[in-house]
Amino acid sequence: MIFIGASTGGTEAIKQVLADLPASVPPVLIVQHMPEMFTGAFARRLDGLCSVKVKEAEDGESIQGGTVYIAPGHSHLSIVRSPTGLQCSLSRAEPVNRHRPSVDVLFSSAARTVGAGAVGVLLTGMGKDGARGLLEMREAGGWTIAQDHDSCVVYGMPREAALLGAACEVVTLKDVAQQILRHLGHGATRNG
Repeated sequence: MIFIGASTGGTEAIKQVLADLPASVPPVLIVQHMPEMFTGAFARRLDGLCSVKVKEAEDGESIQGGTVYIAPGHSHLSIVRSPTGLQCSLSRAEPVNRHRPSVDVLFSSAARTVGAGAVGVLLTGMGKDGARGLLEMREAGGWTIAQDHDSCVVYGMPREAALLGAACEVVTLKDVAQQILRHLGHGATRNG
């Protein structure tokens, strides 16, 4: 499974990564710092541009392959294990790192629930949200990727992750999808 976090500059970065993923990709869960009135429209826009299905995450929904789940702007998004499989869980708990949704909340749940079966990606953004969660994912055996300085709009969150030693690799934005697929054993991207 794939987990992505982003903030400032992230809408275009996420679009580029998702556009390069094939429809057969494993489930993708995303936190993009964004006001709640925009996350639904963001998901619909991506759905029209990408091979994968993109939707706003709903509390308790089963997680399916070939689908991207965007955290609504009002809630933390986590992945939880239920008797029927993996599900999205939404929470209006207090902000973490001044954000709700918080990338750290998503990444921590990935480390706990998916462990070595997770690929974590931290993209452009201000601050440090996601850095500690990415480290938890790496320590749980997951593969972790941070966007490099030159391709970030704001080199904040990925920088903090790199400083913590949370990233297995640091790559330019155009190579993120390729590296995700390489790690998952999928071969080439949709456009490459």
